[in-house]
Amino acid sequence: MTDDTAIQARRREIAAEHVLFKLIEYVEARQPGLLDHIEASLDHLGDPARDETKDDEAVRAIARRMIAGARREGA
Repeated sequence: MTDDTAIQARRREIAAEHVLFKLIEYVEARQPGLLDHIEASLDHLGDPARDETKDDEAVRAIARRMIAGARREGA
């Protein structure tokens, strides 16, 4: 991956996380239970890598931190 490609990927990830957090906050405020539903689904979340970098639990840990952050923001 070139430096420009990595930079663009990072920027897209930051933007996508922001939009996702705001969407979750909006829905959770109007229809409580979304965060609980997402949290309950984490057992199905995994890393699609097929090499030594595969780490399902690391992906789930990131998701848990995102959910916890959304809960704090919504409080």
